[in-house]
Amino acid sequence: MSSAPRDVERIYSTADVVAKLRRLADALETETPFRIQIAGERIRVPARARFSIEHERDEDQEEIEFQLSWSLAEHSDADTDDEERVV
Repeated sequence: MSSAPRDVERIYSTADVVAKLRRLADALETETPFRIQIAGERIRVPARARFSIEHERDEDQEEIEFQLSWSLAEHSDADTDDEERVV
């Protein structure tokens, strides 16, 4: 895993988003880690990641962001699961 700074955004079809959100919901509900590939990089999200929803508004647009965050210092092999999910 690279520790280089990264900030990417990808646009997906509605069908792709629905599939990703379903798998994400399953992982959150079962408190299991999962993997997601974004712009060619596979990212492992630990089961203890924090989930938040952000809302932004300005004069001509609104935005809602669903966010998962976790500390890399807390990331350990203890969270490894053979049943990791790929989103």
